[in-house]
Amino acid sequence: MYLRTILIIIVLGALVFFAAINWGAFISPTALSVGFTSMEAPLGLILLGITGVLTLLFLIYVVYLQSSALMESRRYAREMQSQREMAENAEASRFRELQSFLDVELRQIASHTVESDAAILKRLDELDRDLRSAVEQSGNTLAAYIGEIDDRLERTSGAKVPDTNR
Repeated sequence: MYLRTILIIIVLGALVFFAAINWGAFISPTALSVGFTSMEAPLGLILLGITGVLTLLFLIYVVYLQSSALMESRRYAREMQSQREMAENAEASRFRELQSFLDVELRQIASHTVESDAAILKRLDELDRDLRSAVEQSGNTLAAYIGEIDDRLERTSGAKVPDTNR
């Protein structure tokens, strides 16, 4: 229990105890003035009744506040749940958009890679062909120079150079 509740119960208990031990004074009639007239009535009983009515009104007010606060908190909980669902849906949508964007980008990178691989292989084939042609031309040129040197040696010596290939 809360401290306030215990305090209220103690005060109400003290009031009931006070009224019980002074019941004779509470019910003794007294001359009362109501503004435009006067009458005889038990003042203690009237004040005790007013206290009871005020207590009942405060209890009704507390119940009203509690129920309205409970309804408000439930409404906020529903709104928060709907906002949470909207946020989760938006987040899922962003994830789907990101995934589709990444898929498109990865496909573009893959096609670019395939194209660049094909271009590199084509260039390597061209370089291989050019290199083979250059090596063949160098071999032919070298053979022509050797043949020319061989002819010059034959002409200048007049004798035949022995063949070393046999």
